[in-house]
Amino acid sequence: MLWQDIWTVFWRDWVVLRRRLKKFIFSRMVAPLLYMVAFGWGLGRSIQVTGGSYLDFLVPGILALNSMNISFNSVTPVHSERIYHKSLEEYIIAPVIPEAFVIGKVLAAVLRGLISSAIILFLAGLFGAQLQLSALFLLVLVLNCIIFSEIGFFAAMTISTYEEMGQVNTYILLPMSFLCGTFFSVHTLPDLVRYAIQMLPLTHTSYLLRGIALSQPVALTSVIVLILYALLFFGMARWAYLRLTK
Repeated sequence: MLWQDIWTVFWRDWVVLRRRLKKFIFSRMVAPLLYMVAFGWGLGRSIQVTGGSYLDFLVPGILALNSMNISFNSVTPVHSERIYHKSLEEYIIAPVIPEAFVIGKVLAAVLRGLISSAIILFLAGLFGAQLQLSALFLLVLVLNCIIFSEIGFFAAMTISTYEEMGQVNTYILLPMSFLCGTFFSVHTLPDLVRYAIQMLPLTHTSYLLRGIALSQPVALTSVIVLILYALLFFGMARWAYLRLTK
């Protein structure tokens, strides 16, 4: 059955994560701490933001970019399994529904993204951030994790070398990390650049998380956009995996 196969794939990744959970948690505390000290305590003290402190403005952006990076990089080890270890064939010949393999890997990456996000929220509370959390906030965070884990899965299934996987981070994730409303509002950018950036999923995530956290009006159409992105990239990830099974 589909759900049994999903659980099988997910459970394997959970066992690996559980054995390394302490190291995972401590390693995920480093970057958020640096961001909050540098931008929240350092630069943030000289910046005034409508509706709260710059730290309150910053934390949702950090959540967006961190969940993007963690979710993407949590799936990319599948690339090594396919290219170098040749262990992906074990899943291909196993009686596991292809869609279940994709969903199981994506859910495992989402779990890592949510654990990392929980760490950031905990640290943000220690630094004095005042954020309003809700079910919609969690939904947006989960959708962001899903989208970028699917992108990571698609890349792992289609890219041939380790160097090319690194280029995805350089040319796609890194620009989005700084331009998609994570550290500043995109309204300050030139119109043409702003329109292009507003089409990217991380921009919608940043504005939704920030709007919800600061109790500001949010465009629910952005939630629909994220759902459509999630469906699109799931179809691409599924196609990429099915191509290998033929």
